[in-house]
Amino acid sequence: MIEVHVSKMTGKLDGFKAISTNTVTNPFCIKMNKAKDNSICSHCYSHTMLKGFRKNCQPSLQRNSDLLSSRVLEREELPLILDAFFRFDAHGELINVTNLINYVNIAKKNPHCNFGLWTKRKDLVNKYFKDNECPPNLILIYSNPKISNILSRPPRHFHRTFNNVLEHEEVERQNCTGQQCKNCLLCYTPNNGVTTIVEKVKKY
Repeated sequence: MIEVHVSKMTGKLDGFKAISTNTVTNPFCIKMNKAKDNSICSHCYSHTMLKGFRKNCQPSLQRNSDLLSSRVLEREELPLILDAFFRFDAHGELINVTNLINYVNIAKKNPHCNFGLWTKRKDLVNKYFKDNECPPNLILIYSNPKISNILSRPPRHFHRTFNNVLEHEEVERQNCTGQQCKNCLLCYTPNNGVTTIVEKVKKY
């Protein structure tokens, strides 16, 4: 039986684990990566890494893409997560509603853990959550595709927005300034009153 692959993260996400999918074969990501109109996706770190020095990670991420998007997994197939905080799609993006349902069910199976899901797929989130409740331990973060265009109000069904600005812009609003996520947890803490995350980006 093919198991969902759980990755140990490094860098900013050091100390976190994640379930990710393959960015370079996701049709949505491929389309967005070609965008030139001030789009963060045209500077995608995941595309660069997975086509370069992290190319060896692609097979396991592709297995996740295929498995998580092909069918709703049985409960016994869903991973048991022993961590307090966890990331969905540190690489990749939601592929379809089936992919989203599997993430929701993983969160339901692990109520002791807070899960963060960053996504630009408002269409899939709206389609599923218009008739289904979000687990209290799953935080939906809308990943704003536009650079230097802060969205303060999360779209429907989302809890937060995640925005990218250049280093000199909106300095007073920057609350994600390069520290490791495990030392901050602003994005992963439910009901903390924060709806807008602004990340300082030094260079594109």
